[in-house]
Amino acid sequence: MTPVELSRTVLRAMRQAVDAGELSVDVTASADAGNVRVERPRPGGRGDFATNVALQIARAAGRTPRDVAAVLSSRLAAEAGIASVDITGPGFLNITLADARARADALVREIRERGRCYGHVHPDTGDVVQIHVPRELRAAVLADSARRILRSQGALVRVTCDDEPDPAWADALGALDVRIDAYGRPPEPLPTLRPVPAPVPADTVLRLGRDAARWALLHPAPHDHPRVTPEQGGDDHLVQRESNPLFRVRYAYARTRALTRNAAALGFTAEPDGAPDATARALLDALGDHPATLASAGRHRAPDRLARQLVVIADAFLAFQSAPQGAVLPRGDEKPSAAHRARLALAEATGTVLAGGLTLLGIDAPEFL
Repeated sequence: MTPVELSRTVLRAMRQAVDAGELSVDVTASADAGNVRVERPRPGGRGDFATNVALQIARAAGRTPRDVAAVLSSRLAAEAGIASVDITGPGFLNITLADARARADALVREIRERGRCYGHVHPDTGDVVQIHVPRELRAAVLADSARRILRSQGALVRVTCDDEPDPAWADALGALDVRIDAYGRPPEPLPTLRPVPAPVPADTVLRLGRDAARWALLHPAPHDHPRVTPEQGGDDHLVQRESNPLFRVRYAYARTRALTRNAAALGFTAEPDGAPDATARALLDALGDHPATLASAGRHRAPDRLARQLVVIADAFLAFQSAPQGAVLPRGDEKPSAAHRARLALAEATGTVLAGGLTLLGIDAPEFL
């Protein structure tokens, strides 16, 4: 069961409890599929995932959060794919899933089926989001990536700017692939994205090139200062070594593509039908967190959350594929096995997620580095 499926399962349990008269609450108003969030347990939590939905709806239901959690836990525990449900703290539901092998297979299969749209919301939700930015390079890049991410979450997005951006920004950064719907200050105050601006003229940032410049502006949180000048270490975004997070993300993607080519040369293809090794756990967890990361990045207009998650996925993959017991390709005279095919499927799924995430940031994913 993937995080998205688990979110839907929690919502279904809520509706069943309402239909049975165990809870009295407007489920649609209190928690829709986009608001029933599941995430990795925080310190003190248990299981594979946790949700605070009982705390969200307790007031509307006229019950204490723990009472609501008790109602939901009994229904969730009866769901296929859920091994157990524990209640912790004031009413957090901590969910342990069943059968790690089946969960891994389901996750990899979902990514293979959805492709680069894994974690995207279909069909459109009908939500309309307004983004207004000042005429500043970093703000324009941030708005562009936020728009891409919000579109992936089913929202329609309208972007406005104080004034028409410099055409050179679009030429060098692709920052304005989305049109600016209107220029000028709005007649009524709008929430405005105001990241800490790049502290130098735009051409100093643009010298890094499209991909490195976008990463330099997007990877730090909006309230943090971007590193773009040589004195700030901006040139580190260009080096091809492990100390550069952008390089690690793109290198990990290139490695997944190389593994597919090498496997084809050895005469075998991927098949997500086998238990990955223990070394895959961190990678599977990171891939499973991707939909929630996209939702959070869109909700907070924070592409940096996606950028950091891509680094987590890349690092987990590089550790996975370099572990002796997690070899993706046969070694020596070894014949391809079901385990090799399963590992290759996981590697390809990783590449799909990395490429999709980079696209949302407006950054290329090269197959060769």
